[in-house]
Amino acid sequence: MKYSLLALFLLIAFSCSKPPQNTKLSGPVFGTSYSVIYEGTENYQKDFNRLFNEVNESMSTYIEDSKISRINRGEDVELDNHFKTVFEASKLIYRYTEGAFDPTIGGVVNAWDFGPEGAIQNIDSTQVDSLMKSVGFNRMGIVDNHVKKTAPNAFIDFNAIAKGYGVDVIGEFLESKQVNNYLVEIGGEIRCRGYNAQKESLWKVGVEMPHFDGSQSVMRTIDLENAAMATSGTYRKFKVDSLGNRYSHIIDTKTGYPSKTNLLSISVIAENCMPADAYATAFKSMGMDRIEEFLVTHPELQVFLIFENDSGELETKSLNGFPE
Repeated sequence: MKYSLLALFLLIAFSCSKPPQNTKLSGPVFGTSYSVIYEGTENYQKDFNRLFNEVNESMSTYIEDSKISRINRGEDVELDNHFKTVFEASKLIYRYTEGAFDPTIGGVVNAWDFGPEGAIQNIDSTQVDSLMKSVGFNRMGIVDNHVKKTAPNAFIDFNAIAKGYGVDVIGEFLESKQVNNYLVEIGGEIRCRGYNAQKESLWKVGVEMPHFDGSQSVMRTIDLENAAMATSGTYRKFKVDSLGNRYSHIIDTKTGYPSKTNLLSISVIAENCMPADAYATAFKSMGMDRIEEFLVTHPELQVFLIFENDSGELETKSLNGFPE
């Protein structure tokens, strides 16, 4: 009996000493890819696919019968919780940024399509002026679970916030399953909680170095603790005019024209990924001075800027305690 108890004790001690196991799942989603690493052995692939499908069917402008596509065609649509959550968050950020983040700019963005090799294609100013008449997220709201628009032709596009929302959806699902250690990434947007159980350390994430030739490398690696990070760059999508001036693919929500900017990359850390994603987009059109002024009253956001100085050299700036 004594030997049996000893053997049982050794078996328990051995099993307890085994390192925690992470599961990694990945695949295509939202026109990009996702990767989820979490502690445990349960396979949640089917659950992830179900949730991704729900978000797509609600807010993908690439799906003809999605709720957002039907709303953009003028149909009266009963809203789901995914749409309402993103709509209300967008409305709040629209107000905070004084319209720099505006999901109704999508129609104008589509009109400024990139030509061959990123050259600016001249479009009729009359066309821009006409499209801008439907821009303004303040001219729509939710009434009795339906979107009501005062500008009937307004085109809603949540692409600048939906990836971040998708990240949060997966993170919240894992937490509902009592998974407290995980990292979710969709197209570079990240949310993590706890720590990397396999390495017994905080999650390490990289800030990408801007490259105009399409190559990729990491400028800085940081520890991300119980937070989310989204990065928006102007170095992959840009236009060049006849004088060689480079314009970001971000359209100024006030003018309807591409924004000239020296900001190449904006990384935003927030508690959740949805606001981080939206603010990273808004900051591209706000410019450095407005960003710094904005962050004085928004200490919940940490920001890392990569920009070109007047000599064409790369410089960086960390704001509100962005991790070194």
